[in-house]
Amino acid sequence: MAFVNHDEEGLRAMAEKVAKLGIKRDDEHFIYYVKDGDVWQSPRKRPDAPKGKAEKIADAGVEMNLSQFIYYLDKEGDVSCTKRAVGGQKRKKAKKAKKAAKKAKKPAKKAKKPAKKAKKPAKKAKKPAKKAKKPAKKAKKPAKKAKKGR
Repeated sequence: MAFVNHDEEGLRAMAEKVAKLGIKRDDEHFIYYVKDGDVWQSPRKRPDAPKGKAEKIADAGVEMNLSQFIYYLDKEGDVSCTKRAVGGQKRKKAKKAKKAAKKAKKPAKKAKKPAKKAKKPAKKAKKPAKKAKKPAKKAKKPAKKAKKGR
């Protein structure tokens, strides 16, 4: 089947069927995907089973526009596509303003202190310190003059 013409804006409310194949799915044991316009199945990973190989199960012959659309096998076993959400979801301006205000209020975080070492055993209590005696005032003597060397 050839490439499907989409709206000029590329907007659609729901998925659009690209190719009707009617593939019977076994979702318990296999995953299904569209690669190079063909439908492939790959065994699901199981802890007790070795990794299996993917196999092509149908030639859909779909021309794919991967930059704008996502292609998949729907519940009815047909190839469908939906508009790709490029650039993520739009955010409200109020949230951005709140985040900016929070960043401005918060001071820069201090560097973390290194982890404390293992505690040493507790020391015995010290005796109270003795009162310091006032030093006696000494009379100031005039400074001696240095003698010059001969």
